[in-house]
Amino acid sequence: VQLQASGGGLVQAGGSLRLSCVASGGTFSRYAMGWFRQAPGKEREFVAAITWKGSTYVADSVKGRFTISRDNAKNTVDLQMNSLKPEESGVYYCAAKSLELRLWVPSGYDYWGQGTLVTVSS
Repeated sequence: VQLQASGGGLVQAGGSLRLSCVASGGTFSRYAMGWFRQAPGKEREFVAAITWKGSTYVADSVKGRFTISRDNAKNTVDLQMNSLKPEESGVYYCAAKSLELRLWVPSGYDYWGQGTLVTVSS
């Protein structure tokens, strides 16, 4: 499975961005999908995930501001990010996981995209 993330950019604090990830080369609907963030010098951290049936999970820090969604017909998973904060800057990665367990753990994912950079200015 190949994953291609896009939609990153520069936004002011309080602004919004919508990230998108398109998958190819596999049966997209069979995978849980996740979004992770990595800031310079920090570990990759969980942001949001969605199961193949559409159940969603988001990190407590982004609850109420970020929304994850998927379109199995288009092989895409999106992350709508509202009210962004400077500390949420970093490279955002999408990832695919065949087993729908511990979706918040990055090491359990099978495939990763190349990442898209989000910069939130204060």
